[in-house]
Amino acid sequence: MIVNDPNLPRTKPPDPLARFGAFLRDRFSLEEDKEEEAAIIQSISRGIEFKGVNLWTLIFAIFIASIGLNVNSTAVIIGAMLISPLMGPIMGVGLGIGINDLTLIQQSLKNLAIACFISLLTSTVYFLVSPLHIAQSELLARTSPTVWDAFIAFFGGLSGIVAGSRRDKITNVIPGVAIATALMPPLCTAGYGLSTGNLYYFAGAFYLFLINSVCISLATYLIVRFLGYHQKEYPTPEIERRVRHTIWLAVLVVVVPSSYLGYQIVRKTIFEQAAKRFVANECNFQYRQVINYAARFSRRQSKLELTLVGEPLPADSINLLRSKMPAYGLEDSQLVIKQGSFKDAEVDVDAITNTVTDQVIKYSQSSIAQKDQIIDSLRRQLDITQNTNIPVADLRNELKTLMPDVQTFTAAQSLVMSGNSPKPDTVLLVYAKFSRRHTAAERYRIQRWLQSRTKSKRIKLLVD
Repeated sequence: MIVNDPNLPRTKPPDPLARFGAFLRDRFSLEEDKEEEAAIIQSISRGIEFKGVNLWTLIFAIFIASIGLNVNSTAVIIGAMLISPLMGPIMGVGLGIGINDLTLIQQSLKNLAIACFISLLTSTVYFLVSPLHIAQSELLARTSPTVWDAFIAFFGGLSGIVAGSRRDKITNVIPGVAIATALMPPLCTAGYGLSTGNLYYFAGAFYLFLINSVCISLATYLIVRFLGYHQKEYPTPEIERRVRHTIWLAVLVVVVPSSYLGYQIVRKTIFEQAAKRFVANECNFQYRQVINYAARFSRRQSKLELTLVGEPLPADSINLLRSKMPAYGLEDSQLVIKQGSFKDAEVDVDAITNTVTDQVIKYSQSSIAQKDQIIDSLRRQLDITQNTNIPVADLRNELKTLMPDVQTFTAAQSLVMSGNSPKPDTVLLVYAKFSRRHTAAERYRIQRWLQSRTKSKRIKLLVD
């Protein structure tokens, strides 16, 4: 028997928000399977030093990455990134800042500088002696860093330090971080820029390496502070203030220029897509053909160049094209039409050849398909004709009982081609000769009898 005692304290039902918060804390907690703080610091510190095995591994990885960039092999470049030990000192910088260990920061920066110098020297020497000097797509991809590279390096660094702080190491995370953040190829590309004297390649590639390094260190610093690692005291408040200012300066150096470059890449991509839609939808002309178009992006005024062959495009048609450009977001772009004489224009002969070849192939394929369709239809009709046995003698004898004056009679299935349709039609062609001229009513009676007798609705009766 349950007795409700009004003097007993009443328990409040659990708050749904509190329960949901507890659920989230349990799901996203990093405390489970966390390695001891001293073991993590020792593990990262071991990968900081570049001497002996680490140094030789770095040199070999640089050679492999340089060869991969030189021959444009993605698989070789990925292999070099997996071998590279560059992550050690970069994570060491973030760890040192996170626990206020000035000695660890100085050692990490010194070894990172040594690794950069050795990497640049090795890649420069390789590209100086390599017989291949053309910048391939894999190499060019490392010369234009953007804010997306910063995001990739930051989230990759978060994954790396979280996986490295576990007691049971997640073996597939660190190789994935090495591939995603791509520390090795930018240094090799910078070496290529030094060997060829191309400062643009050197600056772009080295800036990409700087972006990746700063973002990985920043991610390591944030996770170390989030996990609550024990922090040392800086020798003086001035040194602590200087370290913090350096961190913010490095973040600004990475984020601001890369954001601007990323914004320009977005503008360029939007312009090129709009130009492609404009050419596809509005540039289908009669008696002339667009053999090539070039969408040239510029921060001031972009340009869309069309190269035409065939009859010259009238001025009013060109003005009409320009009036349609704002609908595609090209109101600030310049339209240039190249037609007629190509004396001073850059004409892509391969593009013209490919365009003409494609048109010929399309016409030939369409013509062949149409002829194949007619042949198949004729074959089917011929098979029907051959398989249909017309009893000419019986029809003649039966017609003779109706019209005794018939002299000649024949009937056969025939194919009739219409001038408007490519498909033939089957008609029962009947020829009859009589000794006297028949009236229209008699001819109609003969045709009705033939339709009933042969079960054919399409009959052509020729009477002589």
